[in-house]
Amino acid sequence: MTEVVYTRHDRQLGEFALRTLDVAADAPLLHRWVTHPKAAFWMMQDADVARVAAEYGRIAAHPHHDAYLGLWRGEPAFLAERYDPARVELVGLYDARPGDVGMHFLCAPADTPVRGFTTAVITTVMAWLFADPAVARVVVEPDVRNTAVHALNAAVGFEVIGPIDKPEKTALLSICTRQRFVAATIAKEHRFDHA
Repeated sequence: MTEVVYTRHDRQLGEFALRTLDVAADAPLLHRWVTHPKAAFWMMQDADVARVAAEYGRIAAHPHHDAYLGLWRGEPAFLAERYDPARVELVGLYDARPGDVGMHFLCAPADTPVRGFTTAVITTVMAWLFADPAVARVVVEPDVRNTAVHALNAAVGFEVIGPIDKPEKTALLSICTRQRFVAATIAKEHRFDHA
């Protein structure tokens, strides 16, 4: 049984929400998303549905890694993952602190892009993470070549720490404090009010 865990109203695009993943039911949908050419940096291009189900089953069973299906106006539209970077992904690769949370997100491929959609998704995911008062910083490690996500990260307040070598890629370690996210969000709302 899936459960909505967070809802956010975006002033331009309406309601976004995150719900728990139903691995068996959601695997075919996730398979279409993670194998799409636009998801190349997700590194699952050759995966079949069974492999996608196995990967998200592994995440669901992991005590320090969770995945959620993102909804836009009630329909599946993105994927979000939350993990403990001191125990998953970045073990020993950076100076972990209490209150750190790692994040991945992936927007569903769209036939007709919606202006501002990806920014609204990352803003929703960040607001969801910071809704937990125990979270002080969000840590990300996208591929250094993924310039589109670097720009999105900067727009919501991430500060680049620098490249780090992971087994599967060279990543651009970036960190966003709660204060930097709030400042970036306020600046965005200010621009929207005066556009």
